[in-house]
Amino acid sequence: MKLLIQHAMVIDPSQNLHGVFDVLVEDSKISAIAEHIETAEAQKLIDASGLTMMPGLIDLHVHLRDPGLTYKEDILSGTSAAVAGGVTSVLCMPNTKPVIQDKETVDYINAAQKKAKVYITAAISQDMKSEALNDFAAYQEWGIKAVSDDGRPVENARMMRDALIEADKYGLFVTSHCEDLKLINGGIINEGEISRKLGVKGMSRVSEDYQTEREIALAEDTNTHVHIAHVSTMKATDSIRRAKARGVKVTAETAPHYFMYTDEKLLQRDADYRMNPPLRTNADKEAVLQGVIDGTFDCIITDHAPHSQEEKECFETAPNGAIGMETSFAASYTALVKPGHITIDRLVELMSCNPAKLLGIEAGSLKVGMPADFTLVDLNKEWVVDVNALHGKSKNCVFKGETFTGKVIMTAVDGNIVYTA
Repeated sequence: MKLLIQHAMVIDPSQNLHGVFDVLVEDSKISAIAEHIETAEAQKLIDASGLTMMPGLIDLHVHLRDPGLTYKEDILSGTSAAVAGGVTSVLCMPNTKPVIQDKETVDYINAAQKKAKVYITAAISQDMKSEALNDFAAYQEWGIKAVSDDGRPVENARMMRDALIEADKYGLFVTSHCEDLKLINGGIINEGEISRKLGVKGMSRVSEDYQTEREIALAEDTNTHVHIAHVSTMKATDSIRRAKARGVKVTAETAPHYFMYTDEKLLQRDADYRMNPPLRTNADKEAVLQGVIDGTFDCIITDHAPHSQEEKECFETAPNGAIGMETSFAASYTALVKPGHITIDRLVELMSCNPAKLLGIEAGSLKVGMPADFTLVDLNKEWVVDVNALHGKSKNCVFKGETFTGKVIMTAVDGNIVYTA
């Protein structure tokens, strides 16, 4: 089928495109972009007047909880949430049950019903125990894109060094959950004034800062690439900035809640605001924001981490994590573009073009011949985040009740419309 999107404000930094165009989709690919395309060329028309068309967003950090934890989320519900947020490709993390490290589990994920494209991160160490390295050569054969023990750090520095070398050999993207569990020592929120006020055990920021420096040192020593996950502290941000300046092959991501919120949210004793790494201080929030502005961060992710309502009921014992795919674009647009911190073009780079390049996938662009993965957004529409209207199984949304600007109206994957508001 030929699909024609008319009169859209097309924003595609991959080809320096920012203007009103018609876009023709044919056989799941972008086949033409022009100021005017005859309607006779298409079997289906979409009038996108007043809407902005962008390459589909790509989230490099998602927990789909499938297999094994499907009461929280499954691949279909997770990708339904993704496309409702304009996300057409996700990179899922390996801390499922069983851990993603064998072909049976990989085949299960690949065969599952889904609305967005799911790329797989497999575990660095066997059963994520930091005791023995998994078979990266097999991962390459199975089509795995990335490796990580996310949900846990790789505790053994020698193993992490070996992992960087092996991943470089087999073309795998390494993403590191930077945390020292011994330094965390059972903490549940950021260690500081708020944790003391609440009388709960805190997580030392040194845990993240130290492990970030370790990964940078290992990447520099081996001349390999490492990607630092969900950065939340001032010092980690500065370490990455300085490492990049001296040529270390390090890239990094952060999430909207780290440049929008502080640990003062925890004063409500609401476990939906508990995640790992935790919300930090205002100094950390401002440092992360500056890192987004100055290019220290290569992409914005969500660390989408669904949990059941029952699990999140008790503030002290609830698991860490918050969902975010349906709110990530609107939150980022509202916090970054509207105040003038960055341009909309730069936001599309951070949420689509750059993630595609990092993962090495055919996405993040509306160039002719590319897969027709796109989203249409009303950049002027205000909306309130209603957790009961979200599309995933879990409701632990850190942005519940917020009013945002920028609403996803339609999402397509390979030219098929998979979401309409």
